[in-house]
Amino acid sequence: MFEQSISVDRMEQAVSLFGSFDENIRIIEKEFDVDVVSRGSEIKVTGEAENVSKGVRAINGLLMLINRGEALSDQNVRYVISLVNEGNEDQLPQMTADCICITSKGKPVKPKTLGQKKYIESIRKNTITLGVGPAGTGKTYLAVAMAVTAFRAKEVNRIILTRPAVEAGEKLGFLPGDLQQKVDPYLRPLYDALFDMLGAESFQKQLERGNIEVAPLAYMRGRTLDDSFIILDEAQNTSVEQMKMFLTRLGFNSKMVVTGDITQIDLPDGRRSGLVDAVKVLKDVDDIQIVRFNERDVVRHKLVQDIIKAYEKHEDVKKKK
Repeated sequence: MFEQSISVDRMEQAVSLFGSFDENIRIIEKEFDVDVVSRGSEIKVTGEAENVSKGVRAINGLLMLINRGEALSDQNVRYVISLVNEGNEDQLPQMTADCICITSKGKPVKPKTLGQKKYIESIRKNTITLGVGPAGTGKTYLAVAMAVTAFRAKEVNRIILTRPAVEAGEKLGFLPGDLQQKVDPYLRPLYDALFDMLGAESFQKQLERGNIEVAPLAYMRGRTLDDSFIILDEAQNTSVEQMKMFLTRLGFNSKMVVTGDITQIDLPDGRRSGLVDAVKVLKDVDDIQIVRFNERDVVRHKLVQDIIKAYEKHEDVKKKK
């Protein structure tokens, strides 16, 4: 058996590290097959030498997050563990240093995974970014945060959020109300993200002034969008023609972010997804970057990661048959 000690400056650090009912430390103990105990200002890790080394690196990574004011959760504990297993825990500091913006409730919005960090950097550097990956990876939320940051800094005059209005096998004609009432439920995730960033009052004011526009994709046809930050959400449900139409709306001093999950295509059978097509067609075009997320970038419940992994495995088996 091998033992290694870690010094802790303050008791509050140890309390945050161990978590409620020691839930954080239990995850580390189970993952690396080690025992972790707190004795005064020291944390002792016992087990096989290699496992202890990994456990200590994970604990040091979590202590760094705590020192930077991050609240530990099941998600970031498991993410630090995955970085340690890959030998990439040294990339943690650069990830946590990047604050995109502050929400209306005073909460900082930061990338929580290296995939999210890469996505943010791509949006900063490129005119068009395609974010492709599973649900729960923060594609839409982070894009809206970047749009609000650009708008507050007066880099753009407008934020335009759009998404195709048919998905999950539903047809708009069967829904009650006029066109706006029909499409509003589809645009709700975009409204929610903006509410979070700006607050209801500020959002309403900017909406009335025309500085923020939330509209179905069909409304984009025939327009040129200058000085705007444009986000196309759920892009896997666009046709090839719609995607081309959208991308060619780009005007001067504008940015575009296209997000979608190519495993959740709701188009009628036989129709090609505009997002799948765009990823192939645009991969070598300058000033356009494609960022791919995987299940480790999911910042929802751990079970969501497991579900995505299970479906990916099932799809791989089907392809091999």
